[in-house]
Formats: sequence, C-alpha cells, structure tokens
Amino acid sequence: MMEASAALSLQSCPWIGSERAGRKTSGFFRFPTGFSDEKRVKTLRLGDSLWSRAAVGSRRVELKISCSRKKSRGSDNFNNSVDEALILKRKSEDVLPYLNGRCIYLVGMMGSGKTTVGKILSEVLGYSFFDSDKLVEQAVGIYSVAQIFKEHSEAFFRDNESKVLKDLSSMHRLVVATGGGAVVRPINWKYMKQGITIWLDVPLDALARRIAAVGTDSRPLLHHGSGDPYTKAFVKLSTLSEQRGKAYTNADARVSLEYIAAQQGHGDVCALTPTAIAIEEVLKPE
Repeated sequence: MMEASAALSLQSCPWIGSERAGRKTSGFFRFPTGFSDEKRVKTLRLGDSLWSRAAVGSRRVELKISCSRKKSRGSDNFNNSVDEALILKRKSEDVLPYLNGRCIYLVGMMGSGKTTVGKILSEVLGYSFFDSDKLVEQAVGIYSVAQIFKEHSEAFFRDNESKVLKDLSSMHRLVVATGGGAVVRPINWKYMKQGITIWLDVPLDALARRIAAVGTDSRPLLHHGSGDPYTKAFVKLSTLSEQRGKAYTNADARVSLEYIAAQQGHGDVCALTPTAIAIEEVLKPE
C-alpha cells in the first residue's frame, strides 16, 4: 500500500513509541471506505447533532517522495519509505482482527501529529477519519477553534467537544484525532473508552520547535504571553503538560517519540516519519 506509505513529507516534524491497548465497544455504524477530502456527505447525523457537509473518511494519503536518483541518499530515502509502507500494510492486516471494528482515538498535546498519523492509520486500516476539532467547528458554525474561544469561551468549546465525542462513541471503524484538551473531562474518557485510546507522547522541546515553526494563529491557548515564538510555546506547553499529564496516562496505549527515535538511532526526534510512527501504533493492540 504505497498510497499509505510515509506520505512522507506530510509534516516537517512528524511524531511518535508505544504500549498496549484493549477494550470493547457498543453500537454499530459502518461507513464505506475510500472517502476522500473531495467526497463529502451532505448531511451527517451523529446522535442528536446535525452537521452539513461534514467531512467523512480519511484523505487519500499519497506517496510523495522527492528524491534525486543521482544521489544515493535520495534513493535510500525512497527505499526506506517503501519499506515502511510495506511493513505498515502487513502489520495493519495482522491487527485488524483484534480491532474488530473498534474506533481508535488519538490523544496528545497540540502539535503532536494526531491528524497526520491518524489519516495514515485510517487509510491503511480501511477506516474513516475524523478530526474532533473540525466537527466542533462545523457544529457551531464557526470554522476556527481560535475564533470559537474568542467569541464564546473555552468552556463552550469543551461542551461541544464532549457532544461530538459522545456521538462518535456509538460508531465503528473510525480513527479520531482529538483536541489536546479533550482528556481533561472524565466524561470524554467514558466515550473514548468505547474504542481504543492511544496517547502520542512527544517531548515538549520538539513540540515547541514545531509549533514555533508553523505559527500559533490556530492555537488559541498560545496567543498570550511574551517572548519569541519558541519560548512562548515552550512555557505554555509546560503548563499544559502539568495540567494534563496525568490524564493522558489513562490511554490504553502510549506511543513515545523518544523511545522510537532511540530504537531507530535518530539523534533528532523530528527525523521520524509519520509512517514509522503509525507502525508503532498498529503494533500495540494485542
């Protein structure tokens, strides 16, 4: 499945190591596979909530590897990416019977790569992909989390986030990228535990570097404070980590970026590809 391969310049600093998972789910809702960003459902009803043109399914993650045939390093990168894609395909086939259609919920700090890795996972598993933040935006009719915070409040956003997770919890065969703060409400864990929860654990320094590089416009919790982008991001992320750290440990599986990097001999965690991370995630459920 070369389409689901390391897609692999999807992010300049993609993320993630590992642990264990397990759990049963209730209810049943099967989406057809193979949805793309261009293929949208006109109306999607989740529980009592109605969203128009809600994006269903994972975007086709194409193999996009820029390498020069003239350079051996480029060829090595290409071969490594293809190898990772084949490994991910094989491992996903092994784990599908265990999943038995259960949803996968990715939790972790902002910038940890939940969306990027989630799309690759959904593609290779034949699941559909949802970003809970996007569903909240569609539900309230404001297409920016930062704007929702500004016009209403964080509490308003969290209330709608819980409604979205409640609706998704009755479904099957989904990979859901949750917002960084979804873990703070115990009720959200009740919904997510209907499936399998995976914590993408990324060092704060790596997160701060990545967020500083792409900007903080879409990060409402990082709009305050002074200093350069990296320092401001690192300080706020440290505070959030203290507040949420214990909650993240409720996840069924932990995927540690530092662990994977050490195992693969990388000096910089940003050298990891999304596909390498996805491989670790499908290895965990057993």
